[in-house]
Order: sequence, then C-alpha cells, then structure tokens
Amino acid sequence: MRPPTLQRLFLTGLLTLLPIWLTWVVVKFVFVMLSDISRPLIGPLLQDLALAHPQALSWLGSEWVQTALALIATLAVILLSGAMARVVVGQTVLRWFESLIKRVPLASIVYGSARQLLDILQTKPDGTQRVVLIDFPHNEMKSIGFVTKVLREAGSGRELAAVYVPTTPNPTSGYLEIVPVEKITPTDWTVDQAMSFIISGGAVSPASIPFSVPSAADTFPAAPAAPDMDRSQ
Repeated sequence: MRPPTLQRLFLTGLLTLLPIWLTWVVVKFVFVMLSDISRPLIGPLLQDLALAHPQALSWLGSEWVQTALALIATLAVILLSGAMARVVVGQTVLRWFESLIKRVPLASIVYGSARQLLDILQTKPDGTQRVVLIDFPHNEMKSIGFVTKVLREAGSGRELAAVYVPTTPNPTSGYLEIVPVEKITPTDWTVDQAMSFIISGGAVSPASIPFSVPSAADTFPAAPAAPDMDRSQ
C-alpha cells in the first residue's frame, strides 16, 4: 500500500477538523450573544462584590467568570420565561408585558413582526410545505427557505408565497422573496432539520434532497383514459 501523500493527509485533516471548527464557531456565537444580554447588569454587580471583598471574592472580577455567570443568568431568564408561559400567572404577566411593548411605536413593530414570524414557523401553511427550495440567486441554484405566508396576485388570482431565505451560519438575517407557488420545490424537511442544515453550512443534511420543481403531472396526476368502445357491434 502506498503511503498517503501530504496533500491527501492535509485534505483528510481538514475534513476532520472542519465540522469541529464550525461547531465551535456556532457555539461561541450563541454563547457570546447570550452572555452579552446579561453582561451589562451582571458585570458591574460582580465587579462591586470583588472590590468590596477583595480577599474572598476577588475572583469575581475575572473576565471569564463574568462571562460565564452572565451566560447562566441569561439561560435562567429564558428557562424562567418558558416556565411562566405554561402557567396562568405567567401568561398574565407576559400579556401585560406585550401590551406595554405595543405602546412603544418602534418596539411594537419589531416585537409584533418577530412574534408573528415565530408563530407561523410552528405551523404548516395551507397548500404548500413550510420548508421549500426556491431559485435564488438565479435559476441554476437553489436556496432553502421558509414559507411565511401564501398570497394571491391581484387580478389573476395566482398563488404567491412569501419565502424567508436565511443566511449561513446566522439564520437571523436573510432575504424575503415573493415566489409563485408553482415555482417552489417542496421538501419533507421539518423546521429543525432545515435550521440544522443552515447553521452547519450544509454539513448536517439528509442523504438526498429534491432539486427540480415537480411537474404538473406529478402534482396533479392525469385522469385515466376512458376505455375504447367497439362501435361496430
């Protein structure tokens, strides 16, 4: 057996480490984002405790300690919000908070749009799949997207789909495309599978994927032909 060349060893090592590196980038992005939420509140508090008790609590002034505790505080708030949303008292508090946000002009638009997007992603739209493929950025390429709403064209009544196309590896940014329903390639993916595909840069995906738009014959099979009748009898 011939020993592997340096090029082959390099490619093997790259393919081995690439998923690990990509996972680290995504996890780091999520952790930093979550810790930054509570950092403005947790950081000064921990710094004051470290200065007030330098002998016992000086370690609280460390950068990594503040980041870790800020992350824990954010996760605790998220879990607490989830628990509150399941009980009557928590639902009342959340409704009061939503009504408070709706009184702020700009915040009401942002919150309402985000709330509606999350709600519709949890349900399947009528007449089409939630996770689809569309021709984007041109006809020879496909992009994965989420159907957020099915509309109708004025005059012709043709069905159009509002498709949100997220970017990789950060799906919170993306593009909104209006696509005729007949040009959409449906998939049988769940939202979770699609998000894994997007965040991993395509590394986490099923073995096969539909690419071509199904023909009308596939979508609406032709009716069977009527049997020939012998009129000579």
